[in-house]
Amino acid sequence: MLDLVNRTVDLGNGQTLHVNLNHPVARYPHNPIITATDVNKVWTDPGHQIKTVHNAGAATWNGETVLLFRSHLRCGMSIIGMGKSKNGLDNWQFSAGPALIPARASDRFADGVEVDALIENEQGGLEDPRITKFGDEYAITYSAYHAMVEDRVRVSLMTTLDFESFTRRGPVLNSDMRNVVLFPEKIKGRYVALFRPNDVSANETGGKYTQIRIGYSDDWKSNQWALDERPVMQTGFGPSAFSNKIGPCAPPIKTEKGWLNIFHGVRTTMDGNPYVLGVALHDLENPRQVKMCSMPILFPSRADCRLAEEDYIHVPNVVFCCGALGREDGAIFIYYGGNDTVMNVGVTHQDVLIALCERYRQDPLTGRLLYAL
Repeated sequence: MLDLVNRTVDLGNGQTLHVNLNHPVARYPHNPIITATDVNKVWTDPGHQIKTVHNAGAATWNGETVLLFRSHLRCGMSIIGMGKSKNGLDNWQFSAGPALIPARASDRFADGVEVDALIENEQGGLEDPRITKFGDEYAITYSAYHAMVEDRVRVSLMTTLDFESFTRRGPVLNSDMRNVVLFPEKIKGRYVALFRPNDVSANETGGKYTQIRIGYSDDWKSNQWALDERPVMQTGFGPSAFSNKIGPCAPPIKTEKGWLNIFHGVRTTMDGNPYVLGVALHDLENPRQVKMCSMPILFPSRADCRLAEEDYIHVPNVVFCCGALGREDGAIFIYYGGNDTVMNVGVTHQDVLIALCERYRQDPLTGRLLYAL
């Protein structure tokens, strides 16, 4: 008899949700957990009113869950806000206004940063923060857009000890890059990260948009990374729910059987470009070795963007994650944006995700299925 790896997740608020191989991620029944309407009750300045809340980096600090979320101001620029919750589900307390906006001369910069160049390259807005904890310090990678040079994006690094003051440390690499996620500890004496380079062609869904590459550094603060030329994962072939784009989402989560990497994928259809979430399992000692599940763990649905009749919806058919928090009992809370418009949470269990990666694999470089249909 087929073992579906049924697991029950206790949410900690008196509710439980059930997950298994056929239903790997259970949506929180009270999604969305944060909307623009919620934040606008606090950000009352007309210049700070927002239309979206999505793609949040997640961390635990001082006994609370902290989300750094991306929002679109009404003028169209993306900035980053902050919410804190004792249970990571409800009763969110928001920063008095945007927590992070494009850099200014009055901000705190690390020694050696080219301040003028960094300020110039952030004027187009900030997007998609990811948070990784190293000791008492939190590393935040985020996408920074140039206001005048089309499609110029640099993933940059900032650090904080308390989520009140932040130090900007400049671009992780001096090349166009859309996603960078850091592993939370050294592996064989080196820091490790996953990268999704920007394409150089006019076709947005081609070339390196289909690659996840791996890089290594002796110092995660140095912005000195050596990237392997050979991708660690790639797509670009089909049929596949990841056939047109792929990239890392949340920082990897360590388990006894490997590092769980939640990633995103896109398959172009006649009605748009739906974004899904996938999962892969990297070897603990050699993260180049990866078991990539062929099946998404979450597809977009109407449940991911529940709004009032007159509320704005930014991009239909999208689920996207920048943060996921694992618990000691094996449960994982995935914080994901719905339609690039609202913040949701889904719950899963590491046993379910690991089993998917081990039983229903595809070759991470050729896409060939490694199990019998």
